[in-house]
Amino acid sequence: MSKPNIKMENSKVPAEEIKNPELVAAIENMQKNNNPQTVNNMINQVVNAKLILPAMVRQIPQAHTTENSTVMSSATQVQFRLLENGNHDKFFGVFSDTDELFKWKGSDKAQKVVTDFDSVAAMVMDPNANVKGFVINPFGRSVTFPKEMVISIKQQHDYLMREKHTLKSNTEIKLGDPAEYPIDMMAALINHFSTEPEVNAAYLRLVEQDGQLSYFIVVDFTGDMSQTFDAIAEIAKPYIDDKINLSMMPYSMEFAKNAVKGIEPFYQKPEEE
Repeated sequence: MSKPNIKMENSKVPAEEIKNPELVAAIENMQKNNNPQTVNNMINQVVNAKLILPAMVRQIPQAHTTENSTVMSSATQVQFRLLENGNHDKFFGVFSDTDELFKWKGSDKAQKVVTDFDSVAAMVMDPNANVKGFVINPFGRSVTFPKEMVISIKQQHDYLMREKHTLKSNTEIKLGDPAEYPIDMMAALINHFSTEPEVNAAYLRLVEQDGQLSYFIVVDFTGDMSQTFDAIAEIAKPYIDDKINLSMMPYSMEFAKNAVKGIEPFYQKPEEE
């Protein structure tokens, strides 16, 4: 059993109403005709779907003692059943509907938590969860999402939703290197990254779009994009002005990977001894 956090507010939707026919059809189509288009369609369905996650939810009594009294309260504890493969790797099992859920023996006794991709991804990415990913409909037409794939999908989805750091797709982008490297900014970022274990590497390029120059920072990281990018933006703020802006992109994006191909990172996480 595992006890990572989950967004319980999604459970307002009754599990019995969760059907996901488009997701089920997309999975079947991908398995019959595996190509980039069917894979992307399946991923889009997963990202936008409501999913069912079996859990045991308990209220744990807690006592808070002050100088003159003791107050009793309770905390919610959520435990999730985990799947295990032949290598003893553990995965969350999520389901497109209750028919698929009840194929898992004993799941009829569990509470049915209605969740979404963002919540499951946060659980998978939680280092305390010790899981390798999640599986949709593990006892039917199953699809496995390894942790690395979950991180990539989550970052790309978050990036596209985060407009202020998104390069426009309908105008020409010129890519190059700064004529003068912003040494002070990079030193400040390197110092920051050295305290962030979820940042693996960072690269610097220069982009020009609509006549506007921007430092273009590509970051290879795990964890929350908003926290990672907001911290970078705050550190870089003193070095940004009307002449040059700041753009960021996760390394998981295809454009970012191509932009830094053959480029040495200005920050590289030290290898663990």
